[in-house]
Amino acid sequence: MKIMKFGGTSVGKPERMHQVKDLILRDREKKIVVLSALSGTTNALVSIGDALADGKKDEAKEKIDALHEHYQKFHLELLSSKASRSKAANIIKEHFEFLNIILKISFNEAINKDILAQGELLSTKLFYTLLQELDIQAVFLPALEFMSIDENNEPELRKIKERLEAILARYPEDTIFITQGYICKNHRNEVDNLKRGGSDYTASLIGAALSASVVEIWTDIDGMHNNDPRIVDQTRPIAHLSFDEAAELAYFGAKILHPASIWPAQMHNVPVKLLNTMEPDAPGTTITGQQEAVGVKAIAAKDGITAIKIKSSRMLLAYGFLRRVFEIFEKYRTSIDMITTSEVAISLTIDDTSHLKEVTAELQRLGKVEVDHNLSIICIVGNGIVEQKGVLKKTMETLEDFPVRMVSYGGSRHNVSVLVDAKHKNNALKSLNSGLFHFG
Repeated sequence: MKIMKFGGTSVGKPERMHQVKDLILRDREKKIVVLSALSGTTNALVSIGDALADGKKDEAKEKIDALHEHYQKFHLELLSSKASRSKAANIIKEHFEFLNIILKISFNEAINKDILAQGELLSTKLFYTLLQELDIQAVFLPALEFMSIDENNEPELRKIKERLEAILARYPEDTIFITQGYICKNHRNEVDNLKRGGSDYTASLIGAALSASVVEIWTDIDGMHNNDPRIVDQTRPIAHLSFDEAAELAYFGAKILHPASIWPAQMHNVPVKLLNTMEPDAPGTTITGQQEAVGVKAIAAKDGITAIKIKSSRMLLAYGFLRRVFEIFEKYRTSIDMITTSEVAISLTIDDTSHLKEVTAELQRLGKVEVDHNLSIICIVGNGIVEQKGVLKKTMETLEDFPVRMVSYGGSRHNVSVLVDAKHKNNALKSLNSGLFHFG
């Protein structure tokens, strides 16, 4: 059993859905196909929810109608037969009737989760209709029947495994199963989701639950590159990464892979492949538990970083001071990316400022607080680079023309991170690309 996940761009046009069909037929291995919403759909649904939350029902109606028109055109290009088009038209009608009904009732967060789920439900049903039209035997596998999260929004892997195995046992002869990424049920049995980018997470969770042979993540990029190809020329795809290296790169900005999608596969030692729908024969990137030779593999950057400095000559060296600082961030469920300490101050970074006001107010009881916005973390990743002689020196020499705000070295064997102003990020990435990938 293998898992094949296709992102929004891979299913975003009718001709690309046909490419996905061809890809899943390239071998006879049993497979679960996980689909995202059509590209642009989730953003449109978020916008509809935002308009309803603001009480702008006329605006929400306009957005619903525009999205409806897109799907009306999409299914006519996707399908050929009158019967299939009629079936698809009824699917689209059903889902947009639901969205229009929401205009007439009181809006709340639970309803918003229902709105967001429509994208994946539509894409999978339309794709399944295509397979039926072509007489390709497949089973429609509703994610809401097996994918669930607990009261802490964590996936219930044991229950997912039990439910999936029970469902699959009903179809011993079938080899293709179509399901939705992103969506799930919560502990109240309401429709919920695995947050943005959650289709990768879905695929990895299914792969872990079923001890799959591989989880394939199909996008429009030929694997993970050694730097950001949107910014830096002459990047190259990386043939192999360890789970640790991939997790660092995903967390610190590599857009091809959602950070959460690494750990389920890693915990159950299921290989992950990053492949290109547009170039299906390209080798892409394979991620496994195997560590390769020591050295710099790749660079990634994470934007939207805020730095917080807490200065208190009276309290800093006191027993329990750091604990009190961390408890404030834990209280507001705000993760810390980087941290440095000196005799009189602590500096740290966060990427979630939703509770910044409350966090800052409580930190001010401990000392003077300074906050800086519009920063970027640049992360240099490779197996054991912390122990590799000269890496830190070469990194700092390469960045000598850029003011570095913080350095994190030694917290991970695989990661050296530096904090810079966002305005310097692009040039810093280019400089590091030249400096580090010519470094022996």
